[in-house]
Amino acid sequence: MLESININNLIDTYLVPWGINIGLALLIFIVGRFAVSIIIGIVRKLLSKAGMDNILINFISAIVSWLLLLVVVIQALSQLGVDTNSLIVLIGAAGLAIGLSLRDFLQNFAAGVMLLIFRPFKEGDSVEAGGIAGSVKQINIFSTTFLTADNKQVIVPNGAIYSGVITNNSATGTRRIDMVFGIGYEDDIEKAKGIIEEIIKSESRILNTPEYLIAVGELADSSVNIYVRPWVSTSNYWSVKFDFIEKIKLEFDKNGISIPYPQMDVHIDNEKEEQKPE
Repeated sequence: MLESININNLIDTYLVPWGINIGLALLIFIVGRFAVSIIIGIVRKLLSKAGMDNILINFISAIVSWLLLLVVVIQALSQLGVDTNSLIVLIGAAGLAIGLSLRDFLQNFAAGVMLLIFRPFKEGDSVEAGGIAGSVKQINIFSTTFLTADNKQVIVPNGAIYSGVITNNSATGTRRIDMVFGIGYEDDIEKAKGIIEEIIKSESRILNTPEYLIAVGELADSSVNIYVRPWVSTSNYWSVKFDFIEKIKLEFDKNGISIPYPQMDVHIDNEKEEQKPE
């Protein structure tokens, strides 16, 4: 039986071609991996020069690396005679199924990429987004962590943040404090405005430019409303506002300026009861 087997024919027909194909496949894989590492290094340098966040750089580099390695593996399998067309179709179908099942997951990922690229806010900013108001503690690829004013840590999915309105209170170095103070109709408007102006001038944290505003803005049902619009540094916003409101109340009380509250006058008519017939 063994004598009937042509060793030379076996070597020429099977061993040599398969050996060459396996060797070429290994060469493609080794050279491909080396080329991928070089490409990833270039990509990381370009992204770093573009000023992208390290989280995003690492994630994009990992995605590009896996995609390029997949191409290298497919080329190596093609060298071995594997039908790569069917493999590509199978990978595509699997990717579609995974994408549909992980729709929310991918939405948060896409939103995280957009947040890290366009940077509508950064760590430490005071932000209102995703139904939360607080300072940004950490930005991840899938979620963002906020620290609220009462020191609660809240983790919000990036999809909820990017799909809504984002208000960044720290985007600029200055903020305007919008306040309304109501005085009675019988009170002296000019006197009230003078008191407000004196408080503004005595407050060193209020900026000279942009110029502040003091004006009668509304004749309400029970009060004359004076609009006050001073400008402060963003970091001083809340402290100045709280102090200013307290000073206004104290100075108005000292100077006899009333701060009215809604009132309702009820008039009762007492009708004489008709005498009943005896």
